[in-house]
Amino acid sequence: MDALDLTLVIDIGKSNAKLLLFDADGAVLEQHSRANASVTAALGYPALDVQGLAQWMQTTLRGCANARRCGHVIASTHGAALVALDGAGLAWEPLDYEFELALDGAAAQVFAAGCDFRETLSPDLPGGLNAARQLWWLQNTHPAAWRRTRCLMPYAQYWAWLLSGVASSERSALGCHSHLWNPHRGTFSSLAVARGWAPLFAPLRWAHERLGPVRADVAQQWGLPPAAQVHVGVHDSNACLARYLYLLRPDRQRHSGPALTLVTSGTWTVLMAPGASARHLVAHQDMLANVDVMGRITPTARFMGGREFACLLDGASADAADGAGVADGADLQALIDGPLHAVPSFASQGGPFAARQGFVLRQGQRLTTPLAQALTARQRAALAAMYCAQMSCWSICALWNVPGAAGTADAPGAGTVIVEGPLARNRNYLLALQALLPGVACHTNADSVEGTAKGAWGLVHVAHAALLEPLARVPLPGIAAYHQHWLQALNFS
Repeated sequence: MDALDLTLVIDIGKSNAKLLLFDADGAVLEQHSRANASVTAALGYPALDVQGLAQWMQTTLRGCANARRCGHVIASTHGAALVALDGAGLAWEPLDYEFELALDGAAAQVFAAGCDFRETLSPDLPGGLNAARQLWWLQNTHPAAWRRTRCLMPYAQYWAWLLSGVASSERSALGCHSHLWNPHRGTFSSLAVARGWAPLFAPLRWAHERLGPVRADVAQQWGLPPAAQVHVGVHDSNACLARYLYLLRPDRQRHSGPALTLVTSGTWTVLMAPGASARHLVAHQDMLANVDVMGRITPTARFMGGREFACLLDGASADAADGAGVADGADLQALIDGPLHAVPSFASQGGPFAARQGFVLRQGQRLTTPLAQALTARQRAALAAMYCAQMSCWSICALWNVPGAAGTADAPGAGTVIVEGPLARNRNYLLALQALLPGVACHTNADSVEGTAKGAWGLVHVAHAALLEPLARVPLPGIAAYHQHWLQALNFS
């Protein structure tokens, strides 16, 4: 009989899904991935492809030699996703949060009146990014489907339910800009109670808790041991944050170290600042409070960095996007000397400047031709990295309530800044961020495994301390004035 010494992490992001098998030391023995895209639901709206993902997981795991050694399973998924069950399975397919669901005038007014930022610390976001809006829309647009609903749960907990048969809800997912959660009280919001949604949610459990073994039929179909223990699961950005906030001992005590700001990157760039004050959050700038895995308020800012990066690349190669092999800042210095600025926003789904139409300035004049024609691939790669660094700098300064001009005010209260995800591998971004924040110690995680998956693994095990690497400090003369001009283009000074 095989030893059950591995942990399966199901890591579902908005654009990609991964299956990772970790050993007891946190090393990845196997990793499998696939693109993740929405499908059209039977009711006609864009939906999360839960059936396609489940089929892929089943097929992939049945072909894994190491799956039979799996002793633990935990899921980490993106936020703003809820699943509804009837007595037999899905009551309706879970909505894709990028769906531009529309509430009519009266419904929109009533919904807005029930969403109090002071209570939920969640701004009113476009599309279905507020999970409460998804429920409101479904309830009013498809009442027959809604009447089939017997149980609601966040997305990560759906996968836990599918594997174990035990339904649960989890705080970090419910507290992710949903308008469903009151983080001050650690309970459902007034809106969730008034609309009758709160009683439908599965019982609250902690992210690291065991729900029980894999169902016997699932174990046979998926090639997993029936003794493998299924854990509740977690919101992806909070899985990453948990690596730094908690010692991850059995008692899950909060780490009492210095202040930090965590920058997680992917489709979204999410900046989480435990220890910052929620009083400084500005709803219309897409600032909000997430809820960590222990239910505590975590001031957060975000922008759709992955999408905006791709927009500015405009077809540039992946090698160019990774800094074109240049680590000395020459490409960045060329932007500063130009000057060449990218002024937000390049994604309408969220971020502090989502209502603005982005543009590129070359020597103070707007470019009117496509970027791929006006700029080289290397210029576009450097510009995308600089843009994301400037947006990160602005967000860090906003979270810690300091002016956003580099080199003048800086953000010493931000403590240690840690970058996770794809941006942690982009040299131009890292050089620019450290230059924009000269008084802040910025780091990347030296772990080869991205923080979301490793953080989920750490919720199951007593995790090793994260190994941090300080960012290189390369002089970029003129970057303070360059950033000031960027702020002025946003009507900030």
